[in-house]
Amino acid sequence: MTSSMEAVLSPWVAQLKSKSNLPLLVQWGENPAPGSGLRLGDFSSPKVVIRVRKAGAVPLLLSPTLDSLGEAYVEGLIDVDGSVDDILEMAHRLAEAGSRTESRLTRIARHFKHTPKSDSAAVQYHYDVSNAFYQAWLDPAMVYSCAYFENGDESLEEAQLKKIDHILTKVQLQPNQRLLDIGCGWGALVMRAAEKFGARCTGITLSQRQFELATERVRAAGLQDRIEIRLQDYRDVQGQFDRITSVGMFEHVGLRHLEGYFACINGLLADEGWVLNHGITSTDVNDGETAYGGGRFIDRYVFPQGELPHISTVLKTLQAGGLEALDVESLRRHYARTTGLWSQAFEAGGETLRDMVGERRWRIWRVYLAGCQWAFENDEISLYQVLCRKSGRPARGLPWSRRWMYPH
Repeated sequence: MTSSMEAVLSPWVAQLKSKSNLPLLVQWGENPAPGSGLRLGDFSSPKVVIRVRKAGAVPLLLSPTLDSLGEAYVEGLIDVDGSVDDILEMAHRLAEAGSRTESRLTRIARHFKHTPKSDSAAVQYHYDVSNAFYQAWLDPAMVYSCAYFENGDESLEEAQLKKIDHILTKVQLQPNQRLLDIGCGWGALVMRAAEKFGARCTGITLSQRQFELATERVRAAGLQDRIEIRLQDYRDVQGQFDRITSVGMFEHVGLRHLEGYFACINGLLADEGWVLNHGITSTDVNDGETAYGGGRFIDRYVFPQGELPHISTVLKTLQAGGLEALDVESLRRHYARTTGLWSQAFEAGGETLRDMVGERRWRIWRVYLAGCQWAFENDEISLYQVLCRKSGRPARGLPWSRRWMYPH
């Protein structure tokens, strides 16, 4: 295998070295000699070592994208040594140097058919791994969305609580108001809304495991008289709510369904009600997915049928759905920090997490969390909170400034 592998890979290495000088070593075989292999740059010691375990990895390496490199790693065709940060840097530089057709400026928007059944299946695939798995690397409240680092030095637990309070303060939640949380996760936001703000809350999720644990947590806190957790699609909710929050959920809706999603929210909102939508967005004005195959990898292995709109698409579709945007805040830096802390906790989980979910799924999540940190840090994707109300309402009654959002 050694001579044939070298013969196949040598032209590829020469081509990449002509474009980029990478501190990357490619080896093959069961026990390669230290330092042996092909060098993709000039270095004394490599930052990253790729060990080819199976010949099936070769086609994936010869035309490298984030999707093909991720596939080779997830399926066990290659092993990779190095820090997570260095591995992600090398993967992006490989994909950039090796791509013939794709760049940051040629991002593709894909559309999927979204139905209640397919959306439920996608959510359950992602979230119903196990509650213990998420507990191992999330904060104690299990908040699985972008935290809010008001000062930048908060712990993850502190920043997640500040995020929830930031949202509930933005919508000016008052005692006994009816709050609907679309995509309530494991219940952290509705529990805070009931405990601190005195609201009456309904939380909905499509994840069976989230539903079970959120219900258990509400009961344990003695809040079942103020909180109802439902296993329900947003399209099936009825009634009127004074406040509606949607945190990390609309990524599952689909680009072609955004107007209908916001129209549905509008129909559930009381005349004087307020809405906050918190979600990941594309940084491509044409709603394209992340560059160099990153979006394809996420769709195949992590978030089936996920679609990210540009913030301009969000604002256009919410207006078409009958809502008026009152405030738009970018939290991209906050999500880079959040996903970095998740990735660190995941790495620290090591063998425990690997034993919990198996080698393949462990590899998927290792790549995904570190890749998200990279994407937010490097403006591949972003995160916006958009505060809304029904459109066509009188201007009187609106706050004169944003001071109420930042009470300190």
